[in-house]
Amino acid sequence: MSDTEKLLEIIDRFADTRVALYGDLVLDRFILGTPKRISREAPVIILRHEDQRDLPGGGANALANLAALGATASVIGAVGDDEPGRALSEALAAGGIDTRRIVTVPSFRTPTKVRILGGGPSSLKHQVARYDIEDELPELGSWRDELRTHLLDELQSAGAIAISDYGYGCIQPDDLRHRPAAVPQQPWLCLDSRYRIGSFRGVDGATPNLEELEANCGRRLTSDAEVAAAAEELRLGLDARFVLATRGNHGMTLVEADREPVHIPVFGTDEVADVTGAGDTVLAVLTASLAAGATPLEAARLANIAAGLVVMKLGTATISADELRRAAAGSET
Repeated sequence: MSDTEKLLEIIDRFADTRVALYGDLVLDRFILGTPKRISREAPVIILRHEDQRDLPGGGANALANLAALGATASVIGAVGDDEPGRALSEALAAGGIDTRRIVTVPSFRTPTKVRILGGGPSSLKHQVARYDIEDELPELGSWRDELRTHLLDELQSAGAIAISDYGYGCIQPDDLRHRPAAVPQQPWLCLDSRYRIGSFRGVDGATPNLEELEANCGRRLTSDAEVAAAAEELRLGLDARFVLATRGNHGMTLVEADREPVHIPVFGTDEVADVTGAGDTVLAVLTASLAAGATPLEAARLANIAAGLVVMKLGTATISADELRRAAAGSET
């Protein structure tokens, strides 16, 4: 069987996988308007409101990607008792995601990134302003015990768990170190952490971008060899099976235990439209592939193809299994 045939077979198995996401959930809200005039009160454009679109963001975007790939997806996370939290939960449920393990925290404001876009009725709308609603979950509370119980359930039933740490306080690294010993097939644990990637010792794999990898090792990385060395340092520190470093238009670098590093060239063009959420897509495709029986290298190749596709889309976007299948069929691996 050729490498391409193997990748296509993995994609076909997505529909038979169960993947959970444990992480910080964010609502991406887009307010669309048409320019009306310059305000008399301040030198700003007044927009006539046209529409509002709510999309899953942060870890929730990785969830949306999992659902788009055809995997059975469930979520372990928290939202506030507020309108954005309800909108986010509804958006995830509408995408076919199991939301029963989302807990509501009354004192918490659901992280929301509000983008205001303006443009003519028939033209591309551009972002003219953005504001973020950000909060951090309290360290203690009965909701935390609920999350731990939900995580334990998924550790016993999911084929893989994607861990998406955006720094809003949902994830406790210690909670991931207590895998049930009686489970015959332990799920893969794949980590994407923005600020504290070195704190999650015991995960199976991690997907730092170049900036996160440099922050972890404390030095600039300017060559393939330097990136591979820093990724191996992180792998050893995490006691992980692999680290997949994403490097923008330089592709990806995979390091595994007892194997030579593999540098994967960027898929498609290096001229991108929008990198928003690309890391979420990488996490989703990597985790779904591992749950479907892929090796880390096969999963990395599929994640690389997906990244090349999603950066050509504007805004928070997903990749479907059909899109990935067509791209993989035409790629050289």
